[in-house]
This record gives sequence, structure tokens and C-alpha cells, in this order.
Amino acid sequence: MVRHGEVIAVKSECIDAYIEYHRAVWPEVAGKIAECNIRNYSIYLHDGLLFAYYEYIGDDFDADMAKMAADPKTQEWWATVKPFQRPLDSRREGEWWASMREVFHQD
Repeated sequence: MVRHGEVIAVKSECIDAYIEYHRAVWPEVAGKIAECNIRNYSIYLHDGLLFAYYEYIGDDFDADMAKMAADPKTQEWWATVKPFQRPLDSRREGEWWASMREVFHQD
């Protein structure tokens, strides 16, 4: 299992809508997340920043992320919520959510 942390900004005028969409995540999207070996997925909000945490339990992260990205319902979900987000300038090339480096963990 590999833990992942990611961060992105949410536009202030979109916070309520973003929260509402995530209170009722589309079942097909939730199913695809699980199918792609992501567990314990959480998103937190603080001062206009979204922090996502999840655990990847599969053997081929890139293949699973490609499978998720190819899913039409997931693409529709992303098209719906992506306009609410504002990526950080400090993200790496090709990232939407900026990957974070883990600096501490305790079970």
C-alpha cells in the first residue's frame, strides 16, 4: 500500500458547490475509484485549499490511473468539478492536483 497526499485550491465562490457535489458523489465514480485500487480516500478543506489523501493498494498505479481517466462517467465528473478548482503554481509539469511529499507517518 502506498499513501498519497495532494493539494489544490478551490475557488472561493465554488466552495459550497464543491462540497455539495462531494456529499453525493456519483456511484459510478465511487465504484471506479475502488476498481482502480484506491482506498481510504478523503478530501479536506482549509482556507481555500483542498487536501486529498488516499491509499493505493494495486500493482500498477499508472495503469489504474489511465483506466480511471478513460472512464466516461469519471470524465463527466471531472468536467463538472474541475472548474471549481485552481491548481497551484508550484505543481509539477502535467499535474492538476499537486503531489505532496510525506514527511511523517505513524501507524
